Amino acid sequence: MKRSIIYSIVISMGLLSCTKDFEKINTDPDNLTEVGPRERPFMFAKAQSSAAMNRSFYQTVQNLGPDLYAQYFALTTTSFRTDRYALTPDWQRRFWTVVYVDTAPQLKSILDNVEPNSGEAALANIQWVYAFHRLTDQFGPIPYFDAGEPKDVIPYDPVDKIYDDFFKRLTTAVDNLKALPAGTKVYQGYELMYGGDINNWIAFANSLRLRLALRISKVDASRAKIEAEAAVTSGVMVNNGQNASLSKSLNGNDTNGLSQVAAWNEFAMSSTIASYLKGYVDPRMDRYFQPSVIGGTFNSLRNGMPAADLGIVRNQAGSNSNVGRYWVEYVGTSSVLTPNLVARFHIMSAAESYFLRAEGALNGWNMDGTAQALYAEGIKLSMQQWGINDAGQIQAYLSSSVQPVAPGDYHNSPAVATTPVKWDADPAVQREQIGTQKWLAIYPDGMEAWAEFRRSGFPKMYNLLNSENADLPVGTFIKRMPYPLTEETNNLEELTKGRALLGGKDNAATRVWWDVD
Repeated sequence: MKRSIIYSIVISMGLLSCTKDFEKINTDPDNLTEVGPRERPFMFAKAQSSAAMNRSFYQTVQNLGPDLYAQYFALTTTSFRTDRYALTPDWQRRFWTVVYVDTAPQLKSILDNVEPNSGEAALANIQWVYAFHRLTDQFGPIPYFDAGEPKDVIPYDPVDKIYDDFFKRLTTAVDNLKALPAGTKVYQGYELMYGGDINNWIAFANSLRLRLALRISKVDASRAKIEAEAAVTSGVMVNNGQNASLSKSLNGNDTNGLSQVAAWNEFAMSSTIASYLKGYVDPRMDRYFQPSVIGGTFNSLRNGMPAADLGIVRNQAGSNSNVGRYWVEYVGTSSVLTPNLVARFHIMSAAESYFLRAEGALNGWNMDGTAQALYAEGIKLSMQQWGINDAGQIQAYLSSSVQPVAPGDYHNSPAVATTPVKWDADPAVQREQIGTQKWLAIYPDGMEAWAEFRRSGFPKMYNLLNSENADLPVGTFIKRMPYPLTEETNNLEELTKGRALLGGKDNAATRVWWDVD
């Protein structure tokens, strides 16, 4: 990966896209001579927006990949084939652009120009972990420890070493934030998630640490326990007021990516999530999706549908359910959609932290609560996050013995699973319940949902109807993304070493380090 040119481009052009106020940007290809208090807030906001996938990259990096692999959505168009695991090599490069061009150099410049124990350094390190954990979870070994450096090539690093650094960065960041005076704001007026509130950043960092601890729980159980318990002790998210979401803007490409792509009407509700939501009579159904234009009902499609089936009216966009009104709204009775481009973009919720704690409790870790109580609280908070506040309705859901049902799709699919909502006596079923409800709660974050499905195996999903990837026959699920072709051109020697670290072929069937069953 060539870095010197990229570094100068992102600093001299990327920052200017955030503000017209910069007057002195260095033109040396390897150095930015001025990264002062005036520049840093803009640099951080740029990194925040980029790392979460703004409109420029959302469709090809997330919506046509992880969102489908998590089976939140299924395609209604024949224009793309990723729903049948046919990969588009150029799209892998785009995720690397997001991280190595639009995120890491900004954060590295901040870290190089502030005191290491400052609030600015703490936020930059937390944001660094957020960006890179998503990348390594998709690809496996990646160039990491020298990322953001003005170097011609960057070596690949093993995932276990990368995760070790994640935990160190998060621990130090939280310690430094806690040492700041009460009421301190970092980048207030510029920071897009919490307005610079350090208490919320502490809760977010600890919740991210808890997420990563569960991620490695099957390959390094002792380290996972240590990190998870420390995160809970230090303080994870416990209420919806701490939920992490990004403010969006109509300026440039800083709009809500899901809102934009949903307005193009090329995907709809997957039959997998329809089976769960319909079977559970889940009140989040009409928050997550909306009735079809044709027929006015909640309709879905199977993933991996053959192109011939997509030509049938029942399987086209107007006959199926698009995402909810939070993101898009139909214009009258037409199939035209108006996107809510400034809808806040969801990053992480308190509900997720409760489900992570519930799983940790099943592992025998000290999560400050029983698995059952934490599971119930996670469901409650997810409901309330989406405006479902009736305590009786929530309790009825928790006590219900209902199970997933046949979604009523074109292929007459049976129920996807038999997972109940009501807490079961069998620990194996309890683990499945936690994984399923967490998957429902973190909607529509397909990137995290796909990662957790690979790690835990939950929720149970339908097999694809059709696969166009020889490495992934029907009955198997995609495990990772292959490395970008640009790495073969620009960084072949280091790529070869990275592939050796992968421990398998550089294809979509090879598991990443933490995915062991």
